[in-house]
Amino acid sequence: MSIRMKLLLSYAAMLIIPLILLIATSLLLAVVFRGDLQSLKSAHEMKFEGLEESDYHSLIKYTILNDPDLLTDKHFLDDISADMLNKNTYLYIRSGSDVLYSSDYILSQKELIAGLPSFKHAGIWSELKNKADGNVWYQIVQYDLSTKDLQPVSLFLLTEIDPLVHFARSFFPILFLSTLVILVLTHTLLTYFMSKRIIRPLLELRKAAQQVSEGNLDFQVRVSGKDEIGQLGMAFEEMRSRLQESIQMQLQYESNRKELITNISHDLKTPLTAIKGYVDGILEGVADSPEKSEKYMRTIATKAGEMDRLIDELFLYSKLDMQKLPFTFESVPIYAFLQDWAEELQMELEKQGVRLNLEIAIEEGIHVAVDRDSFKRVLSNVIQNSIKYMNKEQKRISLQSFAQNNKIILVIEDNGPGIPEAAVRHIFERFYRAEQSRNSYTGGSGLGLAIAKGIMLGHKGDIYAESVEGEGTRIYIVLPIEEEGSSQ
Repeated sequence: MSIRMKLLLSYAAMLIIPLILLIATSLLLAVVFRGDLQSLKSAHEMKFEGLEESDYHSLIKYTILNDPDLLTDKHFLDDISADMLNKNTYLYIRSGSDVLYSSDYILSQKELIAGLPSFKHAGIWSELKNKADGNVWYQIVQYDLSTKDLQPVSLFLLTEIDPLVHFARSFFPILFLSTLVILVLTHTLLTYFMSKRIIRPLLELRKAAQQVSEGNLDFQVRVSGKDEIGQLGMAFEEMRSRLQESIQMQLQYESNRKELITNISHDLKTPLTAIKGYVDGILEGVADSPEKSEKYMRTIATKAGEMDRLIDELFLYSKLDMQKLPFTFESVPIYAFLQDWAEELQMELEKQGVRLNLEIAIEEGIHVAVDRDSFKRVLSNVIQNSIKYMNKEQKRISLQSFAQNNKIILVIEDNGPGIPEAAVRHIFERFYRAEQSRNSYTGGSGLGLAIAKGIMLGHKGDIYAESVEGEGTRIYIVLPIEEEGSSQ
């Protein structure tokens, strides 16, 4: 059974069951207060309870109306009036402008008495329109009769009623019909809107699921709200977005992987071709002197070394990517470590015509937990990447280090060509190359910074870049400071 049908049945039950209970309750109340169901007919015919067939009406009908002399029997009228007081009913008898009898209380209600109608016709009785005297409402019944000497007499029964009861009884048909209409409209509208709020989002989710199953993720799930279905819609949209992002990333990785294979093939083929050429030259006797033979052999060794470094880089990245590279951590005084590394670096940079500016603002007692060889590899990859692309006449690299928020931050800055803004956040991604040209100067696998990123993550640190195209690049290397007494 569909959810729509279940909702329709449930709301139909909400409508029918209260009506059945209302009718059953009404019948039970009628039995309890009236004694039998046949009295419902008389209750329907009466405009006000107890006036047509009440004891008072029967008493007046079979006594006073049959014996008008009782209108002057004060003892008899006092007895009747006393009984009527138990139900807040008062007796008032008038002949013309003369008052023949009145209950004590009603004499004080002068405005009410003044508004009573005049004699109409002997032998009839009528129920008058309810009247209010201040905040008290009265139900009035008038009996017109004639004495033996044919004097017109009007007898009035005035019964106090509650204003709410008067209102309910007066407007009972309207109230009852209005209640039914409101009940039906409320449940109908509630059913419609709840069905709309539930079914429509579910249809949207079903449509979205079909599109996902067909491989289409280029859409947006437009289901919102704070209820369970809204939360489901937002979770589905988040899943779709992440799935789309993951697929796009996988496609990008696949594209970069294919490009990497092409680049690696090119890089391996170039030295292999050179090695093959020089070997052929030796075998064919082109190197016919000791000097040429030595030159050819050195060239072969150099090209073999390039291939070895390339394969070593690929192997290292592969182990980092699979998180299978073991690190040997030790507590290292970072100030002394950076001083020793900077001295070695300065000698290397001087040979390549690059000036090094050094600023180490770290206390000597600060230690960090690092794998020395791996961390030196990070620094070397960053420096080599800066040198490889540097295109200024005055080449410069600066190293700054300082402690901040329980971390050591190294900033390596160059004055190279910079990196395009769109590429800065991608340069540490695997297989990503900001510089797409392939030549002997800027060639390579493009894995140097990706390897550096993997090593820093293994050290629970971070590495990121800032760059201004045309001015230079800053690489930030972040390491947590080792707490006293801790070891890794």
